[in-house]
Amino acid sequence: MNSRASSEYRYEKLTWPDINDAVALGKVCVLPCGSVEQHGPHLPLDVDIVCPTEIARGAGRSIPQSMLVLPTHPFGYTGHVMDFPGTINTHYPHFLEGVLDVVKSLAYHGFKKVVLLNGHGSNWPILDLAARRANLETDAECIPISWWNLLTIDKNFLPSWRESVFPGGCAHACELETSLYLYASSEDVRHDRIRSGTISFNTEESPFMWVDLFAAGPATLISWTSSYSDTGVLGDAEKASVEKGKRAYDEAVAQLCRFVLWFQKRPRDVRRDLHAERPTIPPPWGERPGAR
Repeated sequence: MNSRASSEYRYEKLTWPDINDAVALGKVCVLPCGSVEQHGPHLPLDVDIVCPTEIARGAGRSIPQSMLVLPTHPFGYTGHVMDFPGTINTHYPHFLEGVLDVVKSLAYHGFKKVVLLNGHGSNWPILDLAARRANLETDAECIPISWWNLLTIDKNFLPSWRESVFPGGCAHACELETSLYLYASSEDVRHDRIRSGTISFNTEESPFMWVDLFAAGPATLISWTSSYSDTGVLGDAEKASVEKGKRAYDEAVAQLCRFVLWFQKRPRDVRRDLHAERPTIPPPWGERPGAR
């Protein structure tokens, strides 16, 4: 194989013959999905882009023979944050269809394993739906994962890392995001403006309504961010550090590598049609290529 396919992890740096070789290698494609939105007075608008992108690229550099990192999808679903200047919202159907178009293009070219690496909490339900649709509408398999959940795989990591109160200490522009951004791009952090912030409804101590990056109450109302935060900081940013950022980055990269290698080798699920009579029309979403 006389190409860069086995050593290059950046999708956009391949040529079209290289893509054929990458498909033959069974590479897993990782699409970082972020947003452009406020992250308090101390962090830039690109936090949700930088975090998943740097983690994906770190994993790609470690296992280039097994994965490709696509250019980051930069705009997400952020309508609830529009009271804070600078936030860019993508209407949810546009976001859904845009991500799905990327996955379908990859499947069309022959890539059969795709990961949507999420960097923004409110992207999650849409990316989950995009992956579900991709799994029904193509012959590829697609899995979404939020980068911070990579830190929950080793059950010993977060208890040894986290110092902020649960729930609420890690939510947005918080101990975790500030730490990772300090490690990834310290020069862009406004160090003199780092202040912790509370989520006002968390202080109600309701058994129903509370939120954290790593969990939420069973009946949590997510409305305008300005209704429960004055600064846009949701969590204990003052507990952040470069050292914590490096630990979180290293752990997330290591676990993403593990995940990609596992997913690459996992046999695909096989559909079984259990109708007594073969359906006479395509399913409601339309038939995928090669299904019959």
